[in-house]
Amino acid sequence: MLTVALPKGELLKNSIRLLQSVGLDFSAFLDSGTRQLQIPDASGQAKALLVRAQDVPVYVEYGQAQLGIVGYDVLSEKKPQVAQLVDLQFGYCRMSVAVKASSPYKLPVDLPAHGRVASKYVNCAREYFQSLDLPVEIVPLYGSVELGPITGMSEAIVDIVSTGRTLKENGLVEIATLYESTARLIAHPLSYRLNMGNLHQLVTQLREGF
Repeated sequence: MLTVALPKGELLKNSIRLLQSVGLDFSAFLDSGTRQLQIPDASGQAKALLVRAQDVPVYVEYGQAQLGIVGYDVLSEKKPQVAQLVDLQFGYCRMSVAVKASSPYKLPVDLPAHGRVASKYVNCAREYFQSLDLPVEIVPLYGSVELGPITGMSEAIVDIVSTGRTLKENGLVEIATLYESTARLIAHPLSYRLNMGNLHQLVTQLREGF
């Protein structure tokens, strides 16, 4: 039986809608009353796991799921050993550097050497500032990263931005974009190569679905 890892949160509705277009129905995950973390499709040909977005590539990399849907931001941060098959073109957001609107820093290179940058995307942030040849201290935060500059703990943040409303409401502004992110269809490389569960046909159908 084919197993698909689906992400909790923003991407779930569109992921389920996409799979419905190829005959796989996991819409029970959208029922507010359900606590199920694993649901079979009525056809009996597949099941889905509902996991945190950060865990989707882990389940796929280790072969507990043959397919998964996850944002490029997670893939960029974790760099898992998975096959990236299709840009699904939903869940648009961007990875940005932001500072207080009252800050004198207008570009990332204006930040002071060895200053602090708060982020839950530690690897992406580190790689970005290394590419600028600017030594900074990356402070890992996994809650409201915006509080870093507000409290003075950090000069800047690196975080995912969709509408920008949260930044604006907290007096922050973007000064650079690292990259843009959308949802990606990923697969376990060996499963895909061996066409387990007729993966090739399903992926072709998903590609043609938009």
